[in-house]
Amino acid sequence: MSQEAVPLDKSGVYTGDEVVDRRYDNTSLTDKISNLVLQRGTPLGWYVAVAITLPFVGLLGVSVFWLVFKGTGIWGINVPVGWGLAILNFVWWIGIGHAGTLISAILFLMRQNWRNSINRFAEAMTIFAVMCAGMFPLLHVGRPWLGYWLLPLPNTMSLWPQFRSPLLWDVFAVSTYFTVSLLFWYIGMIPDFGTLRDRAQHPLVKKVFGVFSLGWRGAASHWSRYEKAYLILAGLSTPLVLSVHSIVSFDFAVSLVPGWHTTVFPPYFVAGAIYAGFAMVLTLTIPVRRIYGLEGLITTRHLENMAKVTLATGFIVIYGYGMEAFIAWYSASPYEGFMMLNRMTGPYAWTYWLLIFCNAISIQVLWSKKMRRNPVVLFIISLIVGVGMWLERFVIVVTSLSRDYLPSSWDMYFPTIWDWGMYVGTIGFFMFMMLMFIRFLPIIPMSEMKLVLPKDKQKEGKA
Repeated sequence: MSQEAVPLDKSGVYTGDEVVDRRYDNTSLTDKISNLVLQRGTPLGWYVAVAITLPFVGLLGVSVFWLVFKGTGIWGINVPVGWGLAILNFVWWIGIGHAGTLISAILFLMRQNWRNSINRFAEAMTIFAVMCAGMFPLLHVGRPWLGYWLLPLPNTMSLWPQFRSPLLWDVFAVSTYFTVSLLFWYIGMIPDFGTLRDRAQHPLVKKVFGVFSLGWRGAASHWSRYEKAYLILAGLSTPLVLSVHSIVSFDFAVSLVPGWHTTVFPPYFVAGAIYAGFAMVLTLTIPVRRIYGLEGLITTRHLENMAKVTLATGFIVIYGYGMEAFIAWYSASPYEGFMMLNRMTGPYAWTYWLLIFCNAISIQVLWSKKMRRNPVVLFIISLIVGVGMWLERFVIVVTSLSRDYLPSSWDMYFPTIWDWGMYVGTIGFFMFMMLMFIRFLPIIPMSEMKLVLPKDKQKEGKA
């Protein structure tokens, strides 16, 4: 590796603005990423992290078992709050998965090279987040073993699903989103699987990567087909970024409940999903970047660009908050007006004002370039935004349902231990799957990173 002068801070961390540390060439970059997967010994910290997540995965299993055994009555749902933590966690997890598709598909079509260091990580996050999200609607119906009734399968009585139900739209939207995202993730890894197959020493590891590489040899015909398939999947994924969370917002918007029946929800939900998704990418990327010494591949430029997207989508979300309050006043509807007043001054007012702080006020520090390039600050803000976006879904679901048209039917909603067990369990499952991904799969695409190496290094590699 070249020893030419490069900008480093006091701890030796690369601080340049290039997409890749210019000390890397083709060989050193491949060595760096491959060794994370093919290293013989697994770091002790990885085992500790897995040991921490496993009890939460067990908690999820126990919560699901008890829910199936006893029914949804173990949750805190009541009349009128028929939707509780289950549905808001579904929306929250789906939102987190949106950043992966946006980074992978839209930024790829826009030829934004800075995506190459983080797209694989974000795609994996999408897959695991959608897996967590898919649990909640299935379990919320009360009889998950009859979930196949939601599919348009031929049957003796010629009974078909109610296609006018937005909950059925979710089935098709989420399943399509998961399938395309999984294909996009896998297709992008095929060249790297071929590299890992050729570099692996253990016969079993070589065999496994050989199967998943689908006979990849790096021939010109392979690259041509790979690029066509990747481009087609990117084109298919792009409308999914807009459609999936728009359809999720229709769960609320097509109803007549004050606070839900509004046309701003589709773009509002899509922006919020990208906002929460980029915050989660920062939450996960910053520690991994530091622990595995990837500062030269995931540079401060990547962090700053993600912070800019977070700030931009955050302001779209703030606009949505303002429009909700404005329409509640401008419509002159007593029900909409009371809904907004209840959010601001009712028994759940603390959740509303806390989400305003988390989603609208905390991100204002990102106007500063110094703050956008500070990993510690970004990590803290990303955690705050993640909490704020969860609170946003809580406010939308609970405050609109707990006090409806008739004061005689008002009731408070209090999540039970099983509500929280399901939620915390999915977080544990998500982190467990991310740890498996970090250890056994290439977290940065080698083939794509070589395309953005500094020009002088590319010339050296060709020579």
